[in-house]
Amino acid sequence: RHYVVSNALYWVTEYHIDALRLDAIHGIFDFSAFHILKELASSVQKQAAALTRQIFVIAESDLNDTKIIESPTIGGYGLDGQWSDDFHHALRVVLTGESRGYYEDFHGLHDLGKAIREGFVYSGQYSAHRRRRHGNTSQQVSPGQLVVFSQNHDQIGNRAVGDRLSTQLPYEALRVARALVLLSPNIPLLFMGEEYGETAPFQYFIEHGDPDLVEAVRQGRRQEFAHFGWNPEDIPDPQDSATFERSRLRREDLNDRQAALLRWTKALIQLRKDEPSLGAGDGTTRSHRVWVFEDEQVLVMHRWTQDHAASLLILGFNRSPVTVRLIEPQGTWQRWLDSMDKKFGGIDQGSMPTQLAVSPQGISVSIPAYGAAVFLAS
Repeated sequence: RHYVVSNALYWVTEYHIDALRLDAIHGIFDFSAFHILKELASSVQKQAAALTRQIFVIAESDLNDTKIIESPTIGGYGLDGQWSDDFHHALRVVLTGESRGYYEDFHGLHDLGKAIREGFVYSGQYSAHRRRRHGNTSQQVSPGQLVVFSQNHDQIGNRAVGDRLSTQLPYEALRVARALVLLSPNIPLLFMGEEYGETAPFQYFIEHGDPDLVEAVRQGRRQEFAHFGWNPEDIPDPQDSATFERSRLRREDLNDRQAALLRWTKALIQLRKDEPSLGAGDGTTRSHRVWVFEDEQVLVMHRWTQDHAASLLILGFNRSPVTVRLIEPQGTWQRWLDSMDKKFGGIDQGSMPTQLAVSPQGISVSIPAYGAAVFLAS
């Protein structure tokens, strides 16, 4: 225990690291009265105070258990945040329609709406994939304690050929997913190269000296991928140096569409910084609402602050133009960003209205295929 905790403090003190991400903490079994995660988080926080710095401890967890990030005063471990795999899985199912492996537990836009509203999709109900009940509610924790993403090293590297979303989806769909992640009430995460739509795969690679270990890794990955229906013959050899070389980023080769996607990413990040209603949710009071139009495949999110700043996001996962009728949130909204703008790779045709006047009588809004727009209160 001393070794593990001291190692965390070493990174913080000697290397000036400002955040630690703890891998797969669901694989830690500690039945002592003072759980090692609680001890590690407490030790890092004390060290941060002594150094007058802000340092975060974030967990990757498959448990859907808020105890990890709840305060020690109510029995939690006191970590600052954790990854939200449910958000990723729900989003991926909406985007790709995948339904094998753990994706079988997720069923479209309804689940994605719940991930945004509450955090965990699985909050105690039965999981067909796990064959048991799973998770507890996360409604009582701050949205800013959950890290969300559309891709990460696990979700790409643990696919058979390490294929990224940029090789499976049109760029219009990538722009919608980017807007949802970067303007969510959670903490957004971008995987390396995702900001511009890198197409090189990210494949699992190793360089072990023990032949038995190498073979065990090969066999283990083949067995794991059987649940997803992937062909074992397609899986690259993780020990082959070519697997590593294929995974290099090719940022110097950006094409026009990638450059446009990068501009969209930068614009969203800047808007998140500038617009108070689009930052991470702080505290347990929800300052966002979500409406799901399942038939039209459209998600609408309203975000606000106590100081009356407000934003309206319309996110279309629709593959063809649709129309939805809004009766909330009422007010006048000015369009601020539109994914159909030419500078972001759009065609400027079928863009959403420059202004929305939402009244109790409602307003019909035409949404182009894979259209995303941000409106601010006027």
